[in-house]
Amino acid sequence: MSDVAVQEGEVAVGTGEYGGEAAVPPASDLWSALRQRTQARIGLGRAGSALPTRHRLELQAAHAAARDAVHSPFAPDVIAAALPGTPTVRVRSTAADRLTYLQRPDLGRRLDPVDRAHLPTGEWDVVFVVADGLSSRAVHEHAAVVVRETTARLGGWSVAPVVLAEQARVALGDDVAHAMGAAMVVVLIGERPGMSAADSLGAYLTHRPVPGTTTDADRNCLSNIRPPRGLSYERAAAKLAALMVRARELGLTGVGLKDDSADEEVRERLL
Repeated sequence: MSDVAVQEGEVAVGTGEYGGEAAVPPASDLWSALRQRTQARIGLGRAGSALPTRHRLELQAAHAAARDAVHSPFAPDVIAAALPGTPTVRVRSTAADRLTYLQRPDLGRRLDPVDRAHLPTGEWDVVFVVADGLSSRAVHEHAAVVVRETTARLGGWSVAPVVLAEQARVALGDDVAHAMGAAMVVVLIGERPGMSAADSLGAYLTHRPVPGTTTDADRNCLSNIRPPRGLSYERAAAKLAALMVRARELGLTGVGLKDDSADEEVRERLL
């Protein structure tokens, strides 16, 4: 169909695929259809020189939800209760409080020395670290399910007690794995809230991390785990378990380890 300029509320007529006339829906209907496929704020219109009141209030509510997610306290009891029968250990970073955590990211990457001394040691294949990060809400809602779904796919693996980490950044997992003797660490952490999502969980996989030396290039990340609008628990666990198996085979994670599951899904649809 040829390009047609459509004003709000109008119905345009264009040329159809076979030369006939085809009605173009009003612009309002087009935006409505597009908004069903994205959480981005598109085609909101205007009231004078500002957003319509409804959309302005929605934006303010999203901003408030993001602030709440960042500042809501971590509740490790919630995670432990959702993992019945699974041993857990609680640790803190060297950030003494939330304000310090936000102002000093470096302190959130270091394990409190007292807590390090109380960590169990062993020869584990993997340790899962559940960290509050920048959204305790995301961790409370999604982390335990991802742990259960992933460990269920790791037959024969030696899994360490789950570590529940407060005021923690991703790199704190390096310190935990090194102290416990785990070959691999999976950090499930609340991601930075945006104006479309305040409950997004990230999963960071690192093989043989070395505190202070391992970089983000040495990790693999699965982002936006938050059904139904993001990655489902089942798909996240399947991708994560597959990456873990491949990481153990190759002896590495990061830029040298690729997730080929999307390519396989495309091939399956084509065959």
